[in-house]
Amino acid sequence: MRIAVFGTGGVGGYFGGRLAQAGEDVVFIARGEHLRAMQEHGLRVDSIAGDFVVAPVQATDDPGAVGGVDVVLLGVKAWQVPAAARAVRPMLGPGAFVVPLQNGVEAPAQLSTELGGERVLGGLCGLISFLAGPGNIRHTGFHPFIKFGELDNRPSDRIERLHAAFVRAEGLTAEVPADIEAAMWEKFLLIAAWSGLGAVTRTAVGVFRSQPETRWMLRQVMEEIYAVARARDVALPPDIVDRTVRVFDGVVAEGTASMQRDIIAGRPSELEAQTGAVVRLGRETGVKTPINEYIYNSLLPMERLARGQI
Repeated sequence: MRIAVFGTGGVGGYFGGRLAQAGEDVVFIARGEHLRAMQEHGLRVDSIAGDFVVAPVQATDDPGAVGGVDVVLLGVKAWQVPAAARAVRPMLGPGAFVVPLQNGVEAPAQLSTELGGERVLGGLCGLISFLAGPGNIRHTGFHPFIKFGELDNRPSDRIERLHAAFVRAEGLTAEVPADIEAAMWEKFLLIAAWSGLGAVTRTAVGVFRSQPETRWMLRQVMEEIYAVARARDVALPPDIVDRTVRVFDGVVAEGTASMQRDIIAGRPSELEAQTGAVVRLGRETGVKTPINEYIYNSLLPMERLARGQI
């Protein structure tokens, strides 16, 4: 398969890098100093699962110069998805499709609006990684996983081919869930809780999970997300909150979420796609989300400042 990675940050850089390391035909869409460093020195990934360098690397800032690809892995921030959908169009040949890897649960619908539902899969991933410098991705926590599937959960040849490509790659686990929507909400329940609590307390996971007051808030945030999901007929298992608490207890104490890092640094963040989405979707379904609403309202002034809205 010919694979384009649109957004070569912590997510796209890691998974695209692993595919390229395994011999897949991968082209990276990046920009600025990051792109120049990749073109001159390759893509360097420092990982707890093993360091590696992809060199030479196919990288450009012009999707129109890439030609047709089979699949686009979309690694941009959640709030950039609509614009990214328009930007990837020149790369989408016959039968090509897009796999969104954003935090949140709304990217497939946004992509379908722009590109048509037949070109869109459901997708999610998990790892703690970030852009450490130009041309350098750093993976510091979690065994990386990626999950994807047809939005109606049917088997397909394109799913099998993409899964086979990821199986050949090192340093990750690839899965096709029986229910991709439920899998996306399982990840959403974890990451929205982590991002919100991490941002509002400005602490790493080891701190807010250890204090009785914020540990209670963590569980309440997840209970609210679970209630919203069930009201939307998402088939989350009834023990998902207990299971996710155990996941939190196993995460490296220094772990932080990308949304909280962005908010603390004064950058635009995924607040609307994570905590904001919980509040918004809760209102649509008549589910009260008071803890998520408190976190959202507390973080909103910083988000508006970062976006130049105030």
